[in-house]
Amino acid sequence: MHMNDLKVRRQRAMADLIRSHNVTSQEELSERLASQGFAVTQATVSRDLDQIGAVKVRRGGHLGYALADQVQPGAPDIAALLRDFVRSIDTAANLVVIKTPPGSAHLIGVALDQSGLPEIVGTICGDDTIFVACASAAIAAQLATKLRSAAGGLQ
Repeated sequence: MHMNDLKVRRQRAMADLIRSHNVTSQEELSERLASQGFAVTQATVSRDLDQIGAVKVRRGGHLGYALADQVQPGAPDIAALLRDFVRSIDTAANLVVIKTPPGSAHLIGVALDQSGLPEIVGTICGDDTIFVACASAAIAAQLATKLRSAAGGLQ
């Protein structure tokens, strides 16, 4: 079997586990994957989670992993995501800088990428920070105002 085939099968198994169980940690995911015959390191699990777009979310009072389509079925409700996950929105030249709780930046970045907002040229997501590139500083300022308003009036 080709190495890429194994990776695809492992990531598919990982996605299935996240969809069917409340997976709360990388260790739990590693154990469940091992029980299915996938020997993985913590680094592999972490990289795979990032590649399949899994994020940690709070549902029903419990933190656990979810896939973007579980959190935002169909068209993402950006306003709800901004209200729930954004701590601050600032500008720096032609960038809008969005701060989130640890582990939540990717969720917001994916929603922004899928939003079709014309102001957005592209996004870069870290663990708790998103850089949203705009064509100019003026457009970044307009987008920051629009996003703050959507987030419920963040300052």
